[in-house]
Amino acid sequence: MSGITFLFTALSIFSVGMVVAAPVTDVPKKPIECGPFVGHVEDTRAMIWARFSEAGNYRLVFGEDSREKVARAEAGQDFCVVWELDRLNPSTKYPYSVQRADGAVLCSGPEYYFRTAQKDDADGEVKIFVGSCAREDAGTAKVWRQADREQIDVCLLIGDTPYIDTSKLRIQRKRYAQFAAVPEMRELLCHTSWYGTWDDHDFGWNDGDGRLEGKDRSRQAFIEYHAHPTYGQNEEGIYTKFRRGPVEVFLLDTRYFSAMEPSPFRKHQASLLGRVQWKWLQDGLAASTAPVKLLTCGMIWNGATRPGKEDHWGSYPHELDALFRFIGEKEIFGVVLVAGDIHRSRVLRHATKDRAGYDIYELISSPMHDGIIESANAPHPGLIRDMGEPNTFLLIEVAQKDQAITDLTARFVNSSGREHFRIDLNP
Repeated sequence: MSGITFLFTALSIFSVGMVVAAPVTDVPKKPIECGPFVGHVEDTRAMIWARFSEAGNYRLVFGEDSREKVARAEAGQDFCVVWELDRLNPSTKYPYSVQRADGAVLCSGPEYYFRTAQKDDADGEVKIFVGSCAREDAGTAKVWRQADREQIDVCLLIGDTPYIDTSKLRIQRKRYAQFAAVPEMRELLCHTSWYGTWDDHDFGWNDGDGRLEGKDRSRQAFIEYHAHPTYGQNEEGIYTKFRRGPVEVFLLDTRYFSAMEPSPFRKHQASLLGRVQWKWLQDGLAASTAPVKLLTCGMIWNGATRPGKEDHWGSYPHELDALFRFIGEKEIFGVVLVAGDIHRSRVLRHATKDRAGYDIYELISSPMHDGIIESANAPHPGLIRDMGEPNTFLLIEVAQKDQAITDLTARFVNSSGREHFRIDLNP
């Protein structure tokens, strides 16, 4: 039974033959319902997101020189705003506060800050958190707290973050707001750059593909509740990319376009990404100068999972093969595949040396909550490690010196900080 169905059922049972108490109306809403969260960050630009309880103009005051930026909250965007800041200095910490138009301070303190990225070729380290399958529960809250203790630079949420299971705009907005109101999530993201993509449950339905009715409403809610540099193209999809030091992250959309058109690589087979997203990805990979390129999506990049589950790259082998061959033809090095979804964490090595020029690793991080699926421990010839561990996340750590990678490590960690598995991915 879904959470929404349970709620409606419980309310119906409660109301039969009973007098339902009148709702409390004298409890004021918090001025800031969700956030503020740090969104997309570059070396000279940054974006800050928040959701307010009512319409109005809201001021972000930032930096030691107290610069100001005003954004307006409106009902048409579910009272969500994004402040876009520019003319910043690289590798610099900026404190900030949020005020109403009349000057009343709504949030301030030492935890409210953002740090701009280093220049692409600068020496330094980057620590990226990857998590999927999260709930508003105690176990996930512990993951948020541990991620904060790890002092991560970037937080990637790669699907089922949150669980929504409908494309109705009202419920999409409600679930995003409930998810973003978790205190431990705010305590991390009020100073940590955060990005996401969706998988099936936040897209709109379990194992759903591009034929989902109302997917434009899902896209609208996603955009309202994120602060990304881009959201797909031509008002379709949510894919985007960003660079952080030596790492370029490609956040793919494996739901919106899936099963909607013939593959550009095999016309009698369906496409997963769609022609437009494929061109965007190929152009981006070919142009990337980053030593490390993370190709990230919700669904896994192989077909080894629980029986009957077909929403994975293994159902589109022609497209996965085309990706590997493109990497080889263009001599694109440093690609690592990242995924979630299956309620198990895994490490695989794809035998792609004959096509890509080197074997490509796949890192699967799931779940942040405690729901493990034992039957997803399926055999795969390239499987290096399988972990059926609750409240788990992935840390990808990259170090650069003199424009060369000196460390590329993946670590799977639980909510208490215990390391399940570590692997060195240096070529």
